[in-house]
Amino acid sequence: MDFGLGGRVAVVPGATSGLGLASARALAGEGADVVIGGRRAGLAREEAAALPSAIGVGVDLTAPSGPETLVGAATDAFGPVDVLVLNGGGPAPGTAAGMTSGTAAEAVDLLLLPHVRLVEAVLPRMRERGWGRIIAIGSSGVQQPIDGLAASNVGRAALAGYLKTLAGEVAGDGVTVNMVLPGRIDTARLARLDRARADRQGAEVEGVRKESEAGIPVGRYGTPDEFGAVVAFLASRAASYVTGEQIRCDGGLVRAH
Repeated sequence: MDFGLGGRVAVVPGATSGLGLASARALAGEGADVVIGGRRAGLAREEAAALPSAIGVGVDLTAPSGPETLVGAATDAFGPVDVLVLNGGGPAPGTAAGMTSGTAAEAVDLLLLPHVRLVEAVLPRMRERGWGRIIAIGSSGVQQPIDGLAASNVGRAALAGYLKTLAGEVAGDGVTVNMVLPGRIDTARLARLDRARADRQGAEVEGVRKESEAGIPVGRYGTPDEFGAVVAFLASRAASYVTGEQIRCDGGLVRAH
């Protein structure tokens, strides 16, 4: 299938590793011109150099000017942004009972506000040109809260509400808005979470992983490439009638409909 992404401009922040990098690689593989954003400028440029048509930009999305800087670099290099992937780091683990107004505000600052600013920077031109894809990398915690990740559950749920509302407002302009909800995908962040859980339980990391895999119908953790393929599909012209959705990529982990 031709995804129709040849010559399209895709911006992927938080893309020097993990799901962001997997998404950038998948989009590049379909012919998109890709802008890799990340705090580590050197690594962003290094990963971009490995792709057919890409640049790397060092950027801190939590800085008020960060989103505008990233979008400006993309426009200068390739032209108006066609595909925006919303992605960034997650808050530290913690319980809801232990959450304070400060940690709640930090979750919003990390998981909502930078993404709203990114959308502000690209949406007007997408609507003018009658084509755009906004795809957020979320978490299965949006639909089934994850124990011990209260701040992440709160911040990502806020983003989900914003994007669902936005999807209905811009669909008539040819702009689709979706979320991809990863379950347990084999990334460095997941390895850190497994380690933290093992430390809390006084258990071995391998035992924690096996226990987690036993709760996934597919019987294993997903790969970043499997996740990136879903992002690339949602960016494609084949997905032009898919909007306002939360697509799970979790091996059947979440039991909700």
